[in-house]
Amino acid sequence: MRLFIAIRLSDGMQKSLVACMHDLKKRGVEGNYVPARNLHMTLAFIGEYDDPGKVKEVISKVPLPSFRLALSEKGNFGNILWAGVKGNQKLKTYVKELRDALRENGVPFENDKFVPHITLIRKVSAKKPYQVHLPRAEMTVESVSLMKSEMKNGKVVYQEL
Repeated sequence: MRLFIAIRLSDGMQKSLVACMHDLKKRGVEGNYVPARNLHMTLAFIGEYDDPGKVKEVISKVPLPSFRLALSEKGNFGNILWAGVKGNQKLKTYVKELRDALRENGVPFENDKFVPHITLIRKVSAKKPYQVHLPRAEMTVESVSLMKSEMKNGKVVYQEL
């Protein structure tokens, strides 16, 4: 099964990002918009792995401090448009400790540089330049989730395990 560890967004944060995406759509920005229910921040992408119990065990061993997550900037990786968050040392430290624990316990994951972001649109394209107006939004993070990604009726569906 295809797994990743993520921060699920609060309803308020989701609504703010959906409003931003609606604004972009109205401005003619095209692409594959992430459905509201799939908005999240990935902390570690594991990929195909058949022992979710082991991953949950690792997650439970790494203490998660409560911290605020606030939208701050926009960015892109090639043709992927994302919303970023304000510099957050607690988040960066937690992700480093989580990834170290995954490595120590033999759980494979993509060991790319952690850039805290929430993907909004994949394969983004626009006929004319556009501005992204990220709303002020923040939430308190008190948990992380092990998520499963699968295709259902041609759509990507994320499910918390």
